[in-house]
Amino acid sequence: MKARGGDVAALLLRATLGPMLFAHGWNKVSGPGGLKGTTGWFEALGLKPAEVHARMAAGTEMAAGVGLTLGAANPLPAAATVGLMAVAARTDHRGKGFFVFKGGWEYVGVVGGAAVALAALGNGRYSVDGLLRRQRSGPGPALLAAGVGAASAAALLAACYRPAEKPDEQPDQQPDEADQ
Repeated sequence: MKARGGDVAALLLRATLGPMLFAHGWNKVSGPGGLKGTTGWFEALGLKPAEVHARMAAGTEMAAGVGLTLGAANPLPAAATVGLMAVAARTDHRGKGFFVFKGGWEYVGVVGGAAVALAALGNGRYSVDGLLRRQRSGPGPALLAAGVGAASAAALLAACYRPAEKPDEQPDQQPDEADQ
């Protein structure tokens, strides 16, 4: 059987996204500062409880990275990736513009978009899904990855995102009579 271009494209995309995502999760646990540093960072971002979110983010990144790399259970690892990137865009990259070198959302946008594209493309023949003959591709898996990822991120943010107010974002206060 001759390889189709889509099979090779899916393999290359999975071999790029999956290990990168796994490395990001691993770094949250074992990189400089380890899980304690990640917890402090998440606390500063306003994710409560920060220790739970640090562990969840690291575990989800590593699991999604493995799922993408192996090409298993499309579109679930793609949905996890979209959710992770949406939370990162809202918490860490918000208000910093587009370019990643200025802290902007460029990187998370590209990773999330690539995950949705992979869900549409399918994992291809050279994957666990291919070996099990469970090929899912097309607009359905892409919409599922985008929708489940975005909805999960929105639910997490609504329940757990409590950023500290910046001095210029505090509500107008009425002066005390003694101040007048």
